Amino acid sequence: MTETEKITVNIGSVDLGRIDLLVQEGFYSSRADFIRTAIRNQLERQRTTVDSITTRKSMVIGTLSYSRKELEKKREDNEMVNVKVIGMFILTDDIPVDLALDTIQSVTVRGVFKAPEDIKEALADRIH
Repeated sequence: MTETEKITVNIGSVDLGRIDLLVQEGFYSSRADFIRTAIRNQLERQRTTVDSITTRKSMVIGTLSYSRKELEKKREDNEMVNVKVIGMFILTDDIPVDLALDTIQSVTVRGVFKAPEDIKEALADRIH
């Protein structure tokens, strides 16, 4: 399985009981298995909508990562990036704050943003 993130979900006692019944009867291995399956099924039902939105907003689906070398090239080319990701955005640990500020104009992440804390703090006003 790919890297996962933990979320918390509040659910009514009747729905939880119904999930527990399905787990007990062997339809799912656990509550988490049921919830992951339900989420995947719902996302599959909404695939066309998600695809349309990501195309319209020029978003990357999956993982986008920038290293120091890549951002140095952007700075040499006088290029600013507008990051739009559904999934995970990673800035490597070797990126200095000034390089991030010189090359990253905006960050929109629907998912996980992994970067050193000083980089996140420096970009705070550019994160949407």
